[in-house]
Amino acid sequence: RALSPRPAVAVRCQEGQLALTVRRDLFGTGRPVRAAELSLGTASCPPLSPNPAQAFVTFVAALHECGSTLQVTPDSLIYRTTLFYKPTPSGNPLIVRATPAEVLIECHYPRKSNVSSGAVHPTWAPFHSTVAAQERLRFSLRLMDDDWSRERLSNGFQLGDSLRFQADVTSEGHVPLRLFVDQCVATATPDRSSSPRYAFIDLGGCLVDGRAEDTGSAFVSPRPRPESLRFLVDAFKFAGDSGNLLYISCHLRVSPVAQAPNPWNKACSFSKASGLWAPLEGTAAICSCCDTGSCPSPG
Repeated sequence: RALSPRPAVAVRCQEGQLALTVRRDLFGTGRPVRAAELSLGTASCPPLSPNPAQAFVTFVAALHECGSTLQVTPDSLIYRTTLFYKPTPSGNPLIVRATPAEVLIECHYPRKSNVSSGAVHPTWAPFHSTVAAQERLRFSLRLMDDDWSRERLSNGFQLGDSLRFQADVTSEGHVPLRLFVDQCVATATPDRSSSPRYAFIDLGGCLVDGRAEDTGSAFVSPRPRPESLRFLVDAFKFAGDSGNLLYISCHLRVSPVAQAPNPWNKACSFSKASGLWAPLEGTAAICSCCDTGSCPSPG
């Protein structure tokens, strides 16, 4: 049976929550389902107080509620839950007039790059479907002036100066995020794989340049906000290179604020006073791999 042109199930992925709208005529048969027969997630969250005169039933839930699950992939944060339709028995227990149905609900949040956002309408297999939506993330990396109040107008430095970097991520409605810098590489040409090549942040968030005896390179504590990260790097150039240009490429990544920093998500500076690695957030144990070079690859 052909579906109505209007989507039977629509989801909007918002900052910290999802809003789900379900058409009462769920199957396009002209026989409306009852709101009490619909629930969200394994926790069986009920819809908002329904208005019998409306043609739609609405659910609103935080991304981590109703038994939802989070999958972290190299490119996305994917929150999943399920819309359940469980019809109540008819008056005659010998007959069945409706079959239970499940609709998988997904909210996709890209972890890197810029992508267009938009809802994907469900494609129905018999009594199963998937609805997904995406949001936009914008990453930036800027050189800042001495008091961090604005972007530095000049990109010229003298040896002995400190380069002040600020990395940020902004989103058009998203679960709260924490930003990390996995790696920063300096090269003499725009090709980040060219030689000479110096990774001054490496191993998934270890500011390795800070271990050199004559530098004060470090992450700046505290953060201005979870989605912003500042770090200082003493100016340098490649030995034997007569050029005056350095090209810097950094890999930025986010994780949910609710997820505690760990060996995959960290910002570690080397303390010359203690001779130990110190995390911007979390316990010292998350930085121990900066010494061994065995840090796990970020997921």
